[in-house]
Amino acid sequence: MLLNCIKERFSVRKFLDKPVEQEKVNILLEAARLAPSASNKQSWHFVVIKDKEKRRQLTDICKGQKFVTEAPITIAICCTNLDYIMTCGQTAPIIDAAIAGEHIVLQAVELGLGSCWIGAFYHDKMAELINLPEDYQIVGLLPIGYPAVKKGSRNLKAIEKIYSYDSF
Repeated sequence: MLLNCIKERFSVRKFLDKPVEQEKVNILLEAARLAPSASNKQSWHFVVIKDKEKRRQLTDICKGQKFVTEAPITIAICCTNLDYIMTCGQTAPIIDAAIAGEHIVLQAVELGLGSCWIGAFYHDKMAELINLPEDYQIVGLLPIGYPAVKKGSRNLKAIEKIYSYDSF
């Protein structure tokens, strides 16, 4: 059941020194490819960072978060067509890329992998590291690997506090 996968997911900040098999990387990317996108534009691109030297630079790029460097791979979630604004006023490719990223995160759990969504990074430095084209933006980074820690408890709001029917 998908809900069990969602319950098992947590932000992993300590990884085993074990590479992620290419077959599993391919499955993660397929999960992203299958994500929905506004008008089916699929305005995303995923850069899988495996190179040890590039990974070493991620600590500085990610504001001192050393665990990002320690992950065997980091996926940069990128998007283009940033002028595509939906009727609701939101930038479609950014939302689409985030949905695809969440597909990766949940697929990782099913494969026995862990991840952590990173938004604390210097966009200009990351763009330089991955040779990002000027018409693209990086939405987030996903360090991924085998967790070296177990899931702890989370302080979540009670379900009754997060929804309402028919009116706010």
